[in-house]
Amino acid sequence: KASAKRSMTVSPAPPTGSDLMHPNRIFHEHNPDHLIETARAHSFAIVIGTRNGQSHVAHAPIMLERRGESVIVRFHLANANPAMQAIEETKRALVVFTGPHAYISATWYEQDDQVGTWNYISVEAEGPVIALDHAGTAAQLDDLCGQLEADLAPKPPWIRDQINDQKFDGMLTAITGFEMTATRFEGIRKLNQNKPVEARRRVIAALEDQPGGLEIAREMTKLEP
Repeated sequence: KASAKRSMTVSPAPPTGSDLMHPNRIFHEHNPDHLIETARAHSFAIVIGTRNGQSHVAHAPIMLERRGESVIVRFHLANANPAMQAIEETKRALVVFTGPHAYISATWYEQDDQVGTWNYISVEAEGPVIALDHAGTAAQLDDLCGQLEADLAPKPPWIRDQINDQKFDGMLTAITGFEMTATRFEGIRKLNQNKPVEARRRVIAALEDQPGGLEIAREMTKLEP
């Protein structure tokens, strides 16, 4: 299970990692607490494996935990998935978490010579992976179900004892669990940091009136002085 939240130190991301993100570094996020908070809140993520110059993409529920100074990313994929096969062969993966996002109209700034843009929050985790055996994969599934079922309380949780052992073992042979140590763990918080405070406030007010805009407006409000 994931450990309790605590402070930690992560070495600054190498330039080669940051170059993979937004070219304007004012939007870059390296604070591990903020990154983990975002990733956990948007934990159904994109998992990417690359083999022979070709990228393979899967979607999967992700768990994160801290082990000492390391961030561990835990997930499972179907064995028939090309992304799983690429990850198993290369022993590396990239996981992308997409947070809240919204279109920003140029008129909301109430400034001359502006264009529309898109505000968004995302997290990227990349590093070496190890494949788990059946027991490790089963334990990972127990942790995942326990976490997700707890969110549905007070509904009685589903537990593995409620499925026939033989059937579960048969299904288990079709998937593989992985654990990735994030050697690159960084993200983007593109929230109009490059605009004047008053312009940001006008954008926040406009977003609050838009369907789906409230979450990104709340994130922008956190930047207010």
